[in-house]
Amino acid sequence: MFEVVLSGLVTGWAIAIPIGAVGAFLVTLSARTSFAVGAAGALGVATVDGGYALLAVVAGAAVADALEPVAEGLQVASGLVLLVIAVLTAAHAVARTGRVRQASTMRPAAAYALFLGITAVNPTTVVYFAAVVLGNQHLTSGAAQGAVFVTAAFAASASWQLVLAGGGAALGRIATGHRAHLVTGLVSAVVVAGLALHTMLG
Repeated sequence: MFEVVLSGLVTGWAIAIPIGAVGAFLVTLSARTSFAVGAAGALGVATVDGGYALLAVVAGAAVADALEPVAEGLQVASGLVLLVIAVLTAAHAVARTGRVRQASTMRPAAAYALFLGITAVNPTTVVYFAAVVLGNQHLTSGAAQGAVFVTAAFAASASWQLVLAGGGAALGRIATGHRAHLVTGLVSAVVVAGLALHTMLG
């Protein structure tokens, strides 16, 4: 069972640790709001990772095949949504430059839903988990082993995302001026816009 736990942890960390646009967005959001908001967003990401790990264990190749025909449509739709979020983030950062604190601009529940959404629309995640599971079927051959693998993958993803949220919150405590809030807000908008373009272009 230790091998299953280790496999789940390594699989979860392998997909979570490379910091892409979602991770960068999590850091900047935490910097301009609070650790509570960032942590909620982090758990949103980890929830999707855990859910996709579960889908991979239960359905594996079938899920990957089912997503293939709609993958391009999902990419375009999610990219457009992300572009809207980027514009709203930039506009909000400019509008709030006269205020010292922005923690009230987003609630933890909203951050959770936001990161749940932008992570869920990436079909690459479930394909990745499916590939790992199909390549190591001996590790998830039983229900108990599958549950342990999924739990370990979720824990690994959550632990790393919470580290990013904590780092962002620490940055926010250092950068407390009006200009710093404006910069982090605009950087966040640029990151989201980059994520949108990357999503649409594949």
